[in-house]
Amino acid sequence: MGLGGISIWQLLIVLVIVVMLFGTKRLRNLGGDVGSAIKGFKQSMKEEPPQTEEETKKVAQDDVIDVTPQKTESKDKAE
Repeated sequence: MGLGGISIWQLLIVLVIVVMLFGTKRLRNLGGDVGSAIKGFKQSMKEEPPQTEEETKKVAQDDVIDVTPQKTESKDKAE
């Protein structure tokens, strides 16, 4: 028994069918693309420095929008 009731022979048959459909060159290129994408993601995660609480609060304060209503003279009162 393999993974979830799938035997090793069934996995090999599926692998052979996939190789026959896509070819080894296409699968190799696909594997290389996925590998380089994961590598780039890991590098970008390492490059970004973690923010401190003070920096987070400062950013949050800079983004505050004042939504309190302002008194304005209406046109109805002028008439």
